[in-house]
Amino acid sequence: MGGSNGRFTVVEAEVLEAEHILKLASGDMAAVKIPSLLPAPLCLQTLRALDRLPREPYDIVRVHPPIVHFGPVLNDHRTESGVAPRYWRVAESSQEAWRSTGLSPDPMVVARHALDSAWGSESKEATVEGRPAFAGVIREINHGTLIHNDNIMREFGVSVLDQRVVAQLAFNVYLSVGATGGATTVWRRKWRPSDEANRIRYGHADVVVADALAVTVAPLSGDALLFNSEHYHAVRPIVSGRRVSLAFFIGMTSTDGLIVWS
Repeated sequence: MGGSNGRFTVVEAEVLEAEHILKLASGDMAAVKIPSLLPAPLCLQTLRALDRLPREPYDIVRVHPPIVHFGPVLNDHRTESGVAPRYWRVAESSQEAWRSTGLSPDPMVVARHALDSAWGSESKEATVEGRPAFAGVIREINHGTLIHNDNIMREFGVSVLDQRVVAQLAFNVYLSVGATGGATTVWRRKWRPSDEANRIRYGHADVVVADALAVTVAPLSGDALLFNSEHYHAVRPIVSGRRVSLAFFIGMTSTDGLIVWS
């Protein structure tokens, strides 16, 4: 058992279980940490492969402190009518680049296997008008993030996915965590319309979580961390080194299936 605050807890588990997913979705648990989901040699191999892959910074106007990433994120290609055509081009090229690394085992496959084994059925890629979304963005977050949350239904304002999502979780696997710093804090607080008065670019000012319960967890390289992305969360800066993670969202659907996307 990790840090706790009432029923809002961080649980450390050798194996992910369906109960963990359900409690995260309901808000009865803050996060689940799975130690050493990826072995150290695979983390190192993936980092070396990443340095050969095309990466780019997010738009500095919207995302500051700066974050560099490989692979597209649906929300970054949002338009008034849905998803920008460029998303599909980047998704295809990113998938081809990822396959070219020849990583074995594939870290994304390892993460999906842990998820599928817990749920007892195979997760599927989320689809947009029948087209599978990219899952498995890799981000280097050395300077921390703003306090923010992620909810695809609210971000798009429409049901952009073909599937109906009733709960959204985040799955992060850490390839490198830096020497010190880089911890993730999750608050037991979801977005409210009044929060927009305190918006800062993609996130919000600290005041929105001033009275909320919070937990902080500092994963090690190879660890996986799952939490409800609809809760406000933030990453602290690291002092030295690199903080690199493989990330995707999990959607619990109205038919009790699980879908994934980034």
